[in-house]
Amino acid sequence: MIVHYPKSLHEDVAMAKSPGGDVLIVGGIERPLNREAADYLRRRFPFTAPAPVLSRPRTFGVGDRLGIACPGHIRVFETFDATPVFAQQSIRELTLTNRTYEDVLDRVTFAVFREGYHGGFGADGDHLKRAEDVESALGIGYTMITLDCSDHIRGDGGTALIPDAVRDRYLGQSFAIGEGVSLTFDEDTLARILHIYDGAIAFAASIWKRFFAGSRVNADFEISIDETATPTTPLQHFYVANELMLRGVKPATLAPRFSGEFQKGIDYIGDLDLFDREMAIHAAIARKCGYKLSIHSGSDKFRVFPSIGKHTRGVFHIKTAGTNWLEAMRVVARCNPTLYRDVHAFALRAFDEATRYYHVTTDLSKVPPLSALRDAELPALFDQDDARQLIHITYGQILQCATLKEKLYAFWGANEEAYAEALQAHIGRHMEMLGVMKA
Repeated sequence: MIVHYPKSLHEDVAMAKSPGGDVLIVGGIERPLNREAADYLRRRFPFTAPAPVLSRPRTFGVGDRLGIACPGHIRVFETFDATPVFAQQSIRELTLTNRTYEDVLDRVTFAVFREGYHGGFGADGDHLKRAEDVESALGIGYTMITLDCSDHIRGDGGTALIPDAVRDRYLGQSFAIGEGVSLTFDEDTLARILHIYDGAIAFAASIWKRFFAGSRVNADFEISIDETATPTTPLQHFYVANELMLRGVKPATLAPRFSGEFQKGIDYIGDLDLFDREMAIHAAIARKCGYKLSIHSGSDKFRVFPSIGKHTRGVFHIKTAGTNWLEAMRVVARCNPTLYRDVHAFALRAFDEATRYYHVTTDLSKVPPLSALRDAELPALFDQDDARQLIHITYGQILQCATLKEKLYAFWGANEEAYAEALQAHIGRHMEMLGVMKA
């Protein structure tokens, strides 16, 4: 029996659920949901294709590692005044989940069509480090590139010779950012900043010139300098931004490394007062230089969301990813405790391998043993930081286990509504704490 999705009916095209899975109905003929079908939808119905969206005030990346979260995400963006970047994956995530950029984008296209979402969305080739990867993502149709400059950022233990032109540009100068913020550089600080960031600035400028200068592509450009061991100070942020502007680089967003710790899947760790003071300056620099701040590892950073919303004046880009996976697993813990116990036990065995890919401070001794928990207590594990990080960083190993993957996807297919409701509530909480108004 074929059951049509009511919101998917557009002219003579609709999506339907069949015994073998979802299909596309075109003029009464069934078509499989493959790359050809996705391309067809994007050509015929432009609302199913990504667009550059970072010029909108509030944008929100919601990385979907499973390819099934978009219906729940759509409910969030139908409720709140923010614009989604539905397709958002890094090379690391693609590798760990055995997916491709094409698959990530196609899944979003099908979900947007199925749910009749016409609000617009972006597609982010996230944390790309090589020109060939940027070229590949743009060729597939991605409308945002996040350039990860970490390979070109040096440790902060050295200094560089200051060229005369740079010396004249910064030393003895006072830079009025506005909003009561004024920045000055001393020689030692400037020499250290050049040592750390000049390679990253040159790299970003080369990518801009090759792909973006002169509107060569219809895509947004984000520069990430957040993958470092130490925070980006306001002076460092301004120097990077100013040097990029002098080279003609015009990013839509820039991601500094903020003070404190933005670990995966848990709340902010650090001095809230210091964060608030520095966020005010970072936001002022971004406004002065004409781009939005981007906050990476933005999942579940509820303690600092009010500060971000306040100082950016509601103009920001936030990235989430792992929290969407965690909500999927929370639903498993609630509705199928036997399956969850199997996954949890596997994650404990896979944890050491997973730490090769993610920096966390997880203490497994603080994770309650499964034998001590009743089934009804399992969902509460997702309110405990160490248990959250255990499941968060082992997603790749879990999904590479064929038996667990088959069981999990079968469960999520049968409990799609429960997952959508969980995402609507959880990502909705992010919006509320950031001060995003309802649409």
